[in-house]
Amino acid sequence: MPETKIDAIDRKILAILQQDAHTTMEKLAEAVGLSPSPCARRVRNLEAAGVIKRYVAVVDQDKAGLPVSVFASIKLERQREDELDRFAKAISRWPEIVECYLMTGQRDYLLRIVVKDLPAYEAFLKRTLTRLDGVASIESSFALSQVKHAQGLPIG
Repeated sequence: MPETKIDAIDRKILAILQQDAHTTMEKLAEAVGLSPSPCARRVRNLEAAGVIKRYVAVVDQDKAGLPVSVFASIKLERQREDELDRFAKAISRWPEIVECYLMTGQRDYLLRIVVKDLPAYEAFLKRTLTRLDGVASIESSFALSQVKHAQGLPIG
């Protein structure tokens, strides 16, 4: 797919939708200086190009009863493509893992795992991560508090 050109108006549209995806087309159009039809066309183009991937509700982690975030660094025994793919496929099945990054450096993956409490993490660790073939080591760090969590990208 060719690279999508995003102009200043598209950036304004994206910035507004990242803050409130429920904003009406009329309000969005007014904020970016267009009439509703051309504004809607731009939004559809951004969706079709995959710039806007989907619309979601942002749920408060604490109020949902999942206050604990654990960052787990995973080192695999080997970093061959088939083993990386197997690991990625396995962890995609577990909803507790809300983010996963393939990393450079000493560890192969960094996971953010969300659970209700320490016993829940211990159970998750014992029943899932430690049972994965090819995992050489797991190092867990617990977040004490969340200082920043941006929902949107710095479209600017």
